[in-house]
Amino acid sequence: MDKHKSAQKHSIHKSGKVVAANMESMVVSLIISIILLSQHCASLSVKHFQRSPLDCGDIDIEHESGIYKIYPQGSLEGFYVYCDMDTEDLNGAWTVFQRRINGEVDFYREWADYEEGFGTVKGEHWLGNDKLHILTSQGNYELLISMKDFENHNGYAKYKNFKVGDGASKYKLTFSNFTGNVGDSFAHHNGKMFSTKDQDHDNHGSSCATMFKGGWWYGKCHNSNLNGRYLKGTHTSDADGIEWESWKGSYYSLKTTTMMMRRMK
Repeated sequence: MDKHKSAQKHSIHKSGKVVAANMESMVVSLIISIILLSQHCASLSVKHFQRSPLDCGDIDIEHESGIYKIYPQGSLEGFYVYCDMDTEDLNGAWTVFQRRINGEVDFYREWADYEEGFGTVKGEHWLGNDKLHILTSQGNYELLISMKDFENHNGYAKYKNFKVGDGASKYKLTFSNFTGNVGDSFAHHNGKMFSTKDQDHDNHGSSCATMFKGGWWYGKCHNSNLNGRYLKGTHTSDADGIEWESWKGSYYSLKTTTMMMRRMK
């Protein structure tokens, strides 16, 4: 009887050791799995961060022109933009922030609209002054303005060191180094603050935005007015159309314009 009890105790003790060993093995396996999963998640997070484009320049040039989401520094949620991958002999990667094509969108708007942006990025739109500041604060940008008249002649103006200040500066505009084939009608606006019909920051005694029906970096008042009225070519009202004075004069409203930026690397 004593021998039987002793054998039972030995068997139970042996079984306990086996269970304990199995439990220890399971715990070790679980810890290893948690470590590997943590490393995998960290790897995925880093890859996502590395692949999040700051602007259209970080998107593979083999992609087509179209709408993409970008994540500039200072914008946690990101926002959608139109990326022009074709301009300049397929070396595009331009981030579009203004487009006029048909007059469907009213550009004679108040400060809050220009600050936030309006329209749709696939059509006529203004991306938003706040976004322009965020974008141009993360590097050195060049600006390209392309335009077309109603006879389908194309023109362009290009600038270096394009920057838009913050809201406290009233989104002050600075740039340098003009090149192009339409004359430099943007020079007058260098160093100017942004104005709209409800916020006048120009250098004129009256409101340029009210007189010329747009939101722009007006001085006294303008040589270009790309956010003016869509007047379809020659018109009789004075300089309130989509104007580039050095190319078509003050009484001609352009057919299309696109303003876009690209980070210089």
